[in-house]
Amino acid sequence: MKEFKIMGMSLPIYFTLLAVLIVAIFLNALPGGMIGAFAFMIIVGALLDVIGNNTPIVKTYFGGGPIVIIFGSAALVYFKIIPESVIENVTTFMKGGGFLDFYIAALITGSILGMSKKLLVKAAIRYFPCILGGVVVSLAFVAIGGLAFGQSPGESIAYIGIPIMGGGMGAGAVPISEVFSKGIGVPAEQILSRLVPAVALGNAIAIVFGGLLDRLGKKYPKLSGDGKLMDIGEDGLKPKETKDEFTLVEFGQGIAIATVFFTFGKIVAYIFANYLNFDIHSYAWMIISVAIIKSFNILPAKLEAACAKWYKFVATNWTAALLMGIGIAYTDLGQVISAFTPVYLILCFLVVLGAIIGSAVVGKLVGFYPIEAAITAGLCMANMGGTGDVAVLTAANRMELMPFAQISSRLGGAFIILLATFLVPIVFG
Repeated sequence: MKEFKIMGMSLPIYFTLLAVLIVAIFLNALPGGMIGAFAFMIIVGALLDVIGNNTPIVKTYFGGGPIVIIFGSAALVYFKIIPESVIENVTTFMKGGGFLDFYIAALITGSILGMSKKLLVKAAIRYFPCILGGVVVSLAFVAIGGLAFGQSPGESIAYIGIPIMGGGMGAGAVPISEVFSKGIGVPAEQILSRLVPAVALGNAIAIVFGGLLDRLGKKYPKLSGDGKLMDIGEDGLKPKETKDEFTLVEFGQGIAIATVFFTFGKIVAYIFANYLNFDIHSYAWMIISVAIIKSFNILPAKLEAACAKWYKFVATNWTAALLMGIGIAYTDLGQVISAFTPVYLILCFLVVLGAIIGSAVVGKLVGFYPIEAAITAGLCMANMGGTGDVAVLTAANRMELMPFAQISSRLGGAFIILLATFLVPIVFG
């Protein structure tokens, strides 16, 4: 226990910080605005993360820390363990304060600019058809399953298929809920509460399937590349090694570029929505613009590296805080509990199974190994984004496929946002 640490701090130091936070909450003296909200989210989020990552079964099959943070923080609200003032402050920080958007800007910009150009361009030619195959079959499976259980195919796709295949929470379910909200006039919080259970269950099922596909590959070696996605040309797609040293100037560069890319996405979305009557979420335009900039080497390599390092810093230090905010501000635990039914579980299972089958079949046709294609283009579309990628690839013993998993989580997730935009008038019109 002497060597055990939380946030890199010894237990006495961490629990001293936590004690100060608890006293401030008890006395109603927790600062308002960013300071109080951030202190609560990052400190309590870190504790829930450690609990999730060290709880048997939960850490192996249900995503560990991220799941416990989201539902643990939602439980704090549902059972009224934390005061209303803390809830309101965190909610304002996440929404009005823009913390969620700030995190997403760093995540999208850094993850894409951190890839090698050859990986992004060459792999996309074969890789995106695999993603498309997985999405089509998964949505078809859940639509048929929904119909079999007396549920509208459109609702099965919108509230189960789309969120599972959407790339996680921060850059998936949350913007998808906003797209739905804008299209049908229902508050985003109400929609997100219906999407979160699907994301959580889909992630858990994807992790289990990751381990099963690894065993299948061992039993039938012809289906597996043993960690290699393509049977030829794989080495040329590996990203270049970059040093992790971070200068103070690079902090500023990463923040500036990420936030301006986010702003550019807003500009393009505004122009298309108001002048061309073509409403696509700004996150999607942001991802497309970053991918174009990367493909044509418009940014100097040093600035690309700065964005990638800024993203790593944000992902390492603020992911738990972000998930804490999502649990408090966006997750209604009452609706989540009511959603867990045998039929719901079966429909989530059909989505993940469809993603595996569709991506494996298309992957085989374009020259990929079916097992690796199913894991990356299938399961890494169905999990909870970056944290889900780590969990799935760990279960499948294929961490070397992380660059491809990132394409699924980031660019594949953007495709789902685009798809959701087009499906809203069809499903709810």
